[in-house]
Amino acid sequence: MAVRIGVEEEFHVVDVESGLLVPRADEVLGRLRRRPDFTAELQRSAVEWNSRVHASLDSLHADVVKARLRLDAAASGLGLAAVAAGTVPLARATPGDVTADPRYRHMADEYRQVADEHLVCSAQVHVDVADRDTAVRIMCVIAPWLPPLLALSASSPFWLGADTGYASWRSMLWQRWPTSGPAGCSAGAKEYDATVAGLVGSGVISDPGMIYYDVRPSDHQRTLELRICDACPRAETVVLIAALFRALVEDARVRLERSGGQGADCDGRHEWLRAANWRAARAGLEGVLVDPATRLAAPAPAVLRDMLRRLRPALEALGDWDTVRVLLDEALARGSAAHRLRGVVEENGLLAGVETLVAQTRGRRGPDLAPAAVHRPVATAGAAPAVSGAGAGAPGWGKAVGG
Repeated sequence: MAVRIGVEEEFHVVDVESGLLVPRADEVLGRLRRRPDFTAELQRSAVEWNSRVHASLDSLHADVVKARLRLDAAASGLGLAAVAAGTVPLARATPGDVTADPRYRHMADEYRQVADEHLVCSAQVHVDVADRDTAVRIMCVIAPWLPPLLALSASSPFWLGADTGYASWRSMLWQRWPTSGPAGCSAGAKEYDATVAGLVGSGVISDPGMIYYDVRPSDHQRTLELRICDACPRAETVVLIAALFRALVEDARVRLERSGGQGADCDGRHEWLRAANWRAARAGLEGVLVDPATRLAAPAPAVLRDMLRRLRPALEALGDWDTVRVLLDEALARGSAAHRLRGVVEENGLLAGVETLVAQTRGRRGPDLAPAAVHRPVATAGAAPAVSGAGAGAPGWGKAVGG
């Protein structure tokens, strides 16, 4: 079964020597000017990359690794480095660092401190769907299962030099935008599009690209987009989340078919989902989550293993079961990126934390408490996980999905 996927990754730009977040993304992009898959973001301290479209996890992983190496090569020649994480430990929020684009300038003027402090990066996943009606209906079915993916991605415990106590402070900052969080349920694309048009018409947002729900259908492609996750230091985590999201979408599609297009497992009560998101942001993989099946507190590893069992038929149909099982076991054994980063900072300080994030973004293997090689670029990265199934890259969905 070939259900295509793609990812968008956002990267912070940091100064190698000081570890500070710096508004120099335009310089890095200048060295990547022949690479249209790299683009600017709202803040000049971030770069976005859009993957090609893939059928297999092998090819997706290879694409992610190669892109990170290209970005590192461009940044390192400027005394800079890229970090894939929800936030970086060392940063300053200052007005005036917005990218010189009319849309971004409008956002800075309209949302003021919310935009000024938008020093965050995420990882987004796109999955092919048959049509927009199906995409909107699937959103409702999979919504309860998205907070565990946030917990899996959590990589942002530090904000402006301080430990927030959260595993994903990025998601807390993200909640300040007016159209963030759970999307709610719609009967189909017409109803969903009317909601979006109403939000634009109200003046709260300026365009459909400012719909920042945890999951949303594309305006221009037949894809469903996951938006809840932190950027992930390890490429393997990105692949794992992409695989789980693809399986959630496929599982929901099957359930909708069996129910005649009705809501299947969805009862329309999504008021508890914001609380589940909060719990995932607070806990990461080291605490308790809200179990999507029971809505009771349960240890994060147990919730994710239950998700894996639920998704096994879809994962097997997609040819991803063996790889996802191994990657999830590894992720749970390692703990969240937030937890590991805290250990580094407690042992060696904030700069060591930044160095470790840089090393992991470059694909460096080895213990988290060994960032000594971070000041020089790497030439190679680890091999892709062994996966069944063949896939070939195709032109990416890119910015056509909005955002």
